[in-house]
Amino acid sequence: MSYYSIKDLERLTGIKAHTIRIWEKRYNIVDPNRSDSNIRSYCDGDLKKLLSISILNRNGLKISTICKLSTQQINEKVFEVLDPENDYQSQIEGLVVSMIELNEERFERILNQSITRIGFEDTLFYVVYPFFEKVGLLWQTGTICPAQEHFITNLIRLKLSVAIDNLPIVTNTDAKHIFLFLPEWELHEMGLLTYYYMARKQGFKVIYLGQKVPMPDLFVLAEKIKADLLVTFFVTGISEINIQNYLQSLCAHFKTEQIIVSGMQAAEIADRLPKNVHFVRGTCEFKSLLKQINN
Repeated sequence: MSYYSIKDLERLTGIKAHTIRIWEKRYNIVDPNRSDSNIRSYCDGDLKKLLSISILNRNGLKISTICKLSTQQINEKVFEVLDPENDYQSQIEGLVVSMIELNEERFERILNQSITRIGFEDTLFYVVYPFFEKVGLLWQTGTICPAQEHFITNLIRLKLSVAIDNLPIVTNTDAKHIFLFLPEWELHEMGLLTYYYMARKQGFKVIYLGQKVPMPDLFVLAEKIKADLLVTFFVTGISEINIQNYLQSLCAHFKTEQIIVSGMQAAEIADRLPKNVHFVRGTCEFKSLLKQINN
């Protein structure tokens, strides 16, 4: 079980710490532990409950009404108010709760509902990818354990793999080539898999190398296949100097090719990248970039 400060809850649920304190006092929504110095700490159950309350409150239910509901009634109400066409934030929060609970049924229900209403690609853009950005935040703060991350990652990987397999094979001999790879220290693959799906759907020939690719292997591959675009992610915490050194080495070999970087760590140095390296914030920007390259 993880424990959170009230500031952690504010960051993860979007509910102001001041509001959480008022709800505690007035409605007994959560009952935190307190240290000898009266510092509050909250458990997984408190986080899950506040995420659900956040969804209901944002969809018009008053806190005075919510506080009278049982946990089961709150969960049922959440599914009633979820709107995959508009309320992406609630979908994301619902997936966070599914991950914390290791609840596959809830996960499938939320994701399938979204896919049915807005389609797989929009679900990928507006729900799944932002969800994994939140997972990165949860990982950085120690909110989730590896088992929870692996649980939800593998469920989404299965859906992505099926979607990729259903795409037609790219037979156009003039199609541009994209190398997709992660640095030697990087294991977080879901963003890269999402970009793989998008590039294949746009008609690119994708060379997908996956996790922990040694840089010399890229150089050997480049002798056999000319890359039009190289794409990588920086998610795992690593020093800025190490990322800069990595990119300098990459640029020294790929002098004319365009190199795209994404991920939380890349965002930190987005304004200090080498000349032929560009930061892409997420799926929408990457889709626009692919269209520009293909035109």
